[in-house]
Amino acid sequence: MDIRAPEQQYNPYRIFSREQWARLRDDMPMTLEAGEIARLRSMHDRLDLKEVEEIYLPLSRLLSIYVDATQRLYFAQRRFLGIQDRKMPYIIGVAGSVAVGKSTTARVLQALLARWSPRPKVDLVTTDGFLFPNAVLERQGLMQKKGFPESYDLPTLLSFLSDIKAGRRPVRAPVYSHLTYDIIPNEWAEIDRPDILIVEGVNVLQTGRLPRDGKAVPVVSDFFDFSVYIDAEEQVLRDWYVRRFLTLRDTAFHDPRSYFHRYALLSDEEATATALAIWERTNLANLEDNILPTRPRATLILKKGADHVVEQVALRRL
Repeated sequence: MDIRAPEQQYNPYRIFSREQWARLRDDMPMTLEAGEIARLRSMHDRLDLKEVEEIYLPLSRLLSIYVDATQRLYFAQRRFLGIQDRKMPYIIGVAGSVAVGKSTTARVLQALLARWSPRPKVDLVTTDGFLFPNAVLERQGLMQKKGFPESYDLPTLLSFLSDIKAGRRPVRAPVYSHLTYDIIPNEWAEIDRPDILIVEGVNVLQTGRLPRDGKAVPVVSDFFDFSVYIDAEEQVLRDWYVRRFLTLRDTAFHDPRSYFHRYALLSDEEATATALAIWERTNLANLEDNILPTRPRATLILKKGADHVVEQVALRRL
């Protein structure tokens, strides 16, 4: 890679082809087996041994450098301030559109990072649990904007991240059901002082409006030490979403408890038309207005092609 090349000039990111990025694995060992990799893969996503070796092992190596440097800076600052040391979790955000493969990336990172020596505690939460319950969204007229920034209980999410960063234990996160498409009442996931926490969600890099009076306005990404944005062209994302919808029509939608049970008997043509309508009305609008504008805020961008394979990596310069 020639950082003096015209496409690299004035770019806050260093751009790597897949081949260039793969070489940065160096001697990072493969710690996942084929069976594990298959279990980490989401529906219609692509994750095989080669993808882990060429994309995620170099990323794991890079993250080990970032985590080590951040921890050393943290302890140096604590000594400077004369404050007793405590555990400070390293928080990684994973963002991107619906159907882009965020869950796969988050899970494979969790699996790889948890195998570092000496076996750090790595937890994973999704921001789905911090959506308002459907009853609240319906009351506020936001059901068609589920996943938009305004559909999240932001104060609760910020409080959760603040408690995690402060080392409090344990911290509870609400649990979301993709089957019922709603928050599960009185059910919580406990996060107990992880070494590393991965936070996955479509809008985790949102900033919000800046106040005219200069007062501090916290946002979710304030608590991140590193962030990854999974990227793909809009037409590709739309095709992936439709394909996933058709698969769910033949599987999960047949469960009578499913929020989308009414779609289970649609024909291929009807299901495709329904999926495209949902994509245009909700997911594309959210992508264009809220998600894509946050891409330049990520530390690292993974650009996927139509076959779900990462073709290019962009790393923010220091």
